[in-house]
Amino acid sequence: MQRAERLLDLIQGLRRRRRPVTADTLAAELDVSVRTIYRDIGALMRQGVPVRGEAGIGYVLDAGFDLPPLMLSPDEIEAVLVGMRWLGERADPVLARAAEDVVSKVAAVLPPHLRPILLDGALFAPAYRCDQPVDQIDAAGIRAAIRQGRKLAIRYRDEAGQETDRMIWPIGMTFYERVRIVIAWCELRQAFRHFRTDRITDLILREERYPARRADLFRRWEKEEEEAARARSCPIDQPRTTSPAASVALPEATSASAR
Repeated sequence: MQRAERLLDLIQGLRRRRRPVTADTLAAELDVSVRTIYRDIGALMRQGVPVRGEAGIGYVLDAGFDLPPLMLSPDEIEAVLVGMRWLGERADPVLARAAEDVVSKVAAVLPPHLRPILLDGALFAPAYRCDQPVDQIDAAGIRAAIRQGRKLAIRYRDEAGQETDRMIWPIGMTFYERVRIVIAWCELRQAFRHFRTDRITDLILREERYPARRADLFRRWEKEEEEAARARSCPIDQPRTTSPAASVALPEATSASAR
């Protein structure tokens, strides 16, 4: 690997992380020595790249730093292609169209000799046209509520067909092969719940914001999921250490976890 390419890969390794990363981790990722990482970090700093940190602690790239447009490698182009094709088959219509637009925009900046990898790529994602559940609501409203931290009033039909009215604080969405799951705090149950978008029969995006930061709620949800996973892996004769509120099951694509 040439040094210029290695420096770009090093910057990219820093860009994809929000927290400090050690030289040992970067060296293993780039398949070079730790001493080489120290030299390269020093070279980046001398060139004005805003890298902070020190040996033995870790390094982080300051927010707001950006690089001029870079050439994508064939692997990166194929990653974009597969990701957007996968999303185009599983997202709501608005997000699926956005995936097509991403491919078009990337194609517009690629040099001619790389454009066929994207536009005529031979990597595909499977399509499920016949048995794909159909949403009765516009899922774009859910994504807007997640971005804006706003409450959603929904009517939800469970696996048995029973409908309930819920006020939820949506914090994320998971895309499975055939269904999409909304991760949310449910005011009715006073706990995190998972809602299949195809079982939401009505949806109103409220102006009211929920009284918590989405990132904080998401961390709480992740912690409860980890505790529940550890509890499920414990032998039956060992007592559970988690409270009932922390026993939220991982959302299954074939069942309704909102009760």
